[in-house]
Amino acid sequence: MPYQRIASKADYHRFVKADVEAYGWERLTPRLWLQVDQLRFLLRLRRIEYLTNCRPWRVLSLFLLELLNHSLAVRLGFTIPKNTFGPGLCIVHRGTVVVNPGVRVGAGCRLHACTNLGDYNGTPVLGDNVYIGPGAKIYGPIKIGDNVAIGANAVVNSSFGPNCTVGGIPARKLSDTGAREHGVFASKQ
Repeated sequence: MPYQRIASKADYHRFVKADVEAYGWERLTPRLWLQVDQLRFLLRLRRIEYLTNCRPWRVLSLFLLELLNHSLAVRLGFTIPKNTFGPGLCIVHRGTVVVNPGVRVGAGCRLHACTNLGDYNGTPVLGDNVYIGPGAKIYGPIKIGDNVAIGANAVVNSSFGPNCTVGGIPARKLSDTGAREHGVFASKQ
């Protein structure tokens, strides 16, 4: 599925619903909002994306929201620009996450700490339902297919097709078992 971005209020609600479900919950509650800092950061980021893409004249609201989210991002260790991830993103826990603004990631990504999605003569494009293990580095003008599991501390600098597990330095295909088969999505935190 091609990269998606928030283009309407309906898209915004769809993204938020998918993000909450990616954490294993059916709906957003005040307890969940206060309990999971990563989700609070992510939902603010979705609101910023909505205001930027659909309501650019709301400058003061956008500025205040970006200021609030930036302070939370610094505390959590996140450098994630707007309009890079599709719906259903799950940032598993706090820790250094650095994403280049040119990166495009499809729906249903599960992202761990100490990961870098970067730029080295081009930016990566990742498909839907990609699992990115702790410490993974992904860079270059590469394409990662749907349903790919990227192992911990992998250095991915070449393209991989769908439905596989990759790992190592440099990354190579380890098996034909994809991320869905590993059972890494939508578990209770």
